[in-house]
Amino acid sequence: MAPATTALVLFLLLLSTTSNAHNITRILAKHPEFSTFNHYLTVTHLAAEINRRETITVLALNNAAMSSLLSKQLSLYTLKNVLSLHVLVDYFGSKKLHQITDGTALTSTMFQATGAAPGSSGYINITDLKGGKVGFGAENNDGKLDAVYVKSVAELPYNISVLQISQPLNSAEAEAPTAEPSQLNLTAIMSKQGCKAFADLLISSGADATFNQNVDGGLTVFCPTDPVINGFMPKYKNMTASKKVSLLLYHGIPVYQSMQMLKSNNGIMNTLATDGANKYDFTIQNDGEEVTLETKVMTAKITGTLKDEEPLIVYKISKVLLPRELFKPVEEAAESPKPSKSKHKVAADAPESDAPAESDPADDQTADNENGVAGLDGGGDW
Repeated sequence: MAPATTALVLFLLLLSTTSNAHNITRILAKHPEFSTFNHYLTVTHLAAEINRRETITVLALNNAAMSSLLSKQLSLYTLKNVLSLHVLVDYFGSKKLHQITDGTALTSTMFQATGAAPGSSGYINITDLKGGKVGFGAENNDGKLDAVYVKSVAELPYNISVLQISQPLNSAEAEAPTAEPSQLNLTAIMSKQGCKAFADLLISSGADATFNQNVDGGLTVFCPTDPVINGFMPKYKNMTASKKVSLLLYHGIPVYQSMQMLKSNNGIMNTLATDGANKYDFTIQNDGEEVTLETKVMTAKITGTLKDEEPLIVYKISKVLLPRELFKPVEEAAESPKPSKSKHKVAADAPESDAPAESDPADDQTADNENGVAGLDGGGDW
């Protein structure tokens, strides 16, 4: 291949790669008349959701239209539902608006995609009206078209389109009072989705309070399923109270991390248990669609998503996450000197252990290997 041809191919590949990326905040920042709309997309975390989507249409409201919407004094979480009704999960450029089959189209929005919209209330009606106008209205709004198309703000076919509409879309369902994420019962959500055992441990240890305090700012939870927790309980029961809390907090990251973010942000992650010298971190790795969590003791796989509604996301995982601060790797334990079998000769400086005094290492090996761990690390309660 000639050098000039090679350079052209590389340029086109680069262009196709970069064309898939968009940033709604930067797009709207170039248009001051949408500054209020832009601000609330950010504070409701919708901007991040929009940027993660590959095909999206944003029905933008100028400052005057936003003033009308804000006069309703909706809570921030209800406002998020209303604004998500203005984000279509399909591409509609200005040209496509006037080429709608049969003159009307019903399309889903991010309000519908969250699962918060009852029935089909998260769908929007787009109708090509006479005189070149295009009307927009919520599906559950008795056929009323609240707004009309004003102009195209930005288009990146077929990735993102930002279109200005004249007025906010009305929807009783979207405007219904919405509980704040911190008011949602996190443990109840987990209990209904196969993570009841882990939820019960959070409650009994008091660790649930720390999880709930971090929801508003963003929270990612890794929840071992019930069979996994049940198999780990003999080891858990032998831990001190403070170590139990640290272990449970190790299963939370104080930031929202979608699956796409985890795949693109491989590396070390701090957890809710991280505190100064106590690192309590682990490494995120992915191999294609498989995402793993690697501690210095073991590796667990993400097996499913239990709840995803920014700023909260909860994943199911295949094993209990074991931090090096509490557990010894198998190799390290194998190199350790075997304890004396004499019940009368005990070293004066022998560390206090969370493991049972009469435990036979051979008996514990099977259960320990399920979690890739040889045993609890020595040391008293700290």
